[in-house]
Amino acid sequence: MAIQRMDNVLIVVEDLDAVVAFFVELGLTLQGRGPLEGDFAERVIGLEGVEQDVAMLRTPDGASGIELAQFHRPGPIRSEPVDAPANTLGYRRVMFAVDDIEDTVARLLAHGAELVGEIVRYEDVYLLCYVRGPEGIVVGLAQQLA
Repeated sequence: MAIQRMDNVLIVVEDLDAVVAFFVELGLTLQGRGPLEGDFAERVIGLEGVEQDVAMLRTPDGASGIELAQFHRPGPIRSEPVDAPANTLGYRRVMFAVDDIEDTVARLLAHGAELVGEIVRYEDVYLLCYVRGPEGIVVGLAQQLA
């Protein structure tokens, strides 16, 4: 048996509205949003007394997504440092293919994001960069060159 696809990546956040707005500006579509609590949630994630709000966002092709969770109970636990460098152990970024990297970066910067390094050319194949959004969330952007 083989996996079928990667469905989504979960990001736990403190400001659900700000992070949803960031990913919508990037081009994802808000698929749904609401509370998630009770026995089902507790059994799946292994925490008792769970109260959270979740938002599901999908890429334009519908093939994958980002799930955001804002925990009210138990409260979130912050890892340090918040703006960890790329060599920090653990999940570091999610990469998105874009059609115009400079336009995408400009829109995200206007939305409060910051460019981590710079936009660089990888051979004659891609333009690549990392952008840090709300709550230190890092996304990679890749524009395939003709």
